[in-house]
Amino acid sequence: MKVLIVGGGAREHAVSKALKKNPAVKLYSVMKNRNPGIMRLCEEVSHHDELDTTRTAEFAAKMGVDFAFVGPEAPLAAGCADVLENAGIPCIGPKAVLARIESDKEFMRGLLDKYNIPCNLRHKTFDSVSEASSYLDSVGCDVAVKPVGLTGGKGVKVMGEQLSNVDDAKAYVREVIEGGIGGGKVIIEEKAVGEEFTLMAFVDGENIALMPAVQDHKRAFVGDTGHNTGGMGSYSDSNHLLPFLSESVVEEAGRVIKETVRALKKETGEKYKGILYGQFMLGRDLKVIEFNCRFGDPEAMNVLSILESDLAGVCQDIVRGRLGDVKFSGQATVCKYIVPEGYGVKSTAGQRLTIDEEKIKSLGAVLYYAAVNEEAGEIFTTSSRSVGVIGIADTISEAERICEEAVESVRGEHIYHRRDIGTSGLIEKKLDGLKGLR
Repeated sequence: MKVLIVGGGAREHAVSKALKKNPAVKLYSVMKNRNPGIMRLCEEVSHHDELDTTRTAEFAAKMGVDFAFVGPEAPLAAGCADVLENAGIPCIGPKAVLARIESDKEFMRGLLDKYNIPCNLRHKTFDSVSEASSYLDSVGCDVAVKPVGLTGGKGVKVMGEQLSNVDDAKAYVREVIEGGIGGGKVIIEEKAVGEEFTLMAFVDGENIALMPAVQDHKRAFVGDTGHNTGGMGSYSDSNHLLPFLSESVVEEAGRVIKETVRALKKETGEKYKGILYGQFMLGRDLKVIEFNCRFGDPEAMNVLSILESDLAGVCQDIVRGRLGDVKFSGQATVCKYIVPEGYGVKSTAGQRLTIDEEKIKSLGAVLYYAAVNEEAGEIFTTSSRSVGVIGIADTISEAERICEEAVESVRGEHIYHRRDIGTSGLIEKKLDGLKGLR
């Protein structure tokens, strides 16, 4: 079985590693960087821009792959799945019209409204600075301001966090619209208060199979402080819930995902095949923060590290429209990203990393390479996240201990990680914060 992986990050390394558990799988890769973890697993690699969908399809056809798995959102939004499908290559990842669930926040909110899907936020979209500013004057401070299009998970600014007052919000609106950030339109949403969590699902166009719930940590520094990033780390619990989540809340979120899949088919006439990622906020009630058209990063590392089902078989079931149950082990996971100093603002790139992979493995942890380059046998950082380390155990606290010990086997200048992710202190803080809302 020949499989093409598009993307060169830790998410794609996790997908590649899970696929290779099936000895019949031969992997091929398209990525712009030189991810050593993925390259070691592949028969052949094409190093080209992942947005060059025509070249990707040509490489896939030349290699004779049975299906492709597209990891990042940008190539999906650019129509990678469309081009592959037109070349007769099935794709795990939605077509561009379906990928709008992530690439166009106006489309996403409108879809939830049109099909009466619960948990939506109040929202309004603008391409005029003056109209958006007038709206901000009328609604006050309890808002979040977001570019409508893709910004790599770093475009959201929330009142009381990145924004201090209405004038800050107006200034950001002007920056987005006049600077063309994320397409140059803004969506202003009501501010959701509570704890965020991620619930992802495998989708075959009709059926869904939910994965364990995960909590990501977007803020750059300890204590959930600093600027937003693509994600500094994440954790999951052995019962596949989270310490602040009940089974009924996860079931409610699962119903929202299911209804969204149905709505996408009604709206576009196309079947959504791939991964659908729901980000939710639990406060006084449940709210949808966003949908993504692919695995979360870092969340993919948490769930794929404990996947018991054969991922290659799951992918084949998605292609055939016969998705059944997908099994995960009853273990907790903690993921911590090692990143270059300045990540998310102005990164210190080009630093050499020394990684003791055998020590990490001996501790029972798992290493995933992210946005690094291998040159002459040495690993160098780029401007984005470098490596993810996963601790796996029966409890979150033990998984965190394993992860933190394993992180010490990654050494280099001008790198850091968030030591508090998965710790009892941070989790208790989150539980205490919810007590006043629930």
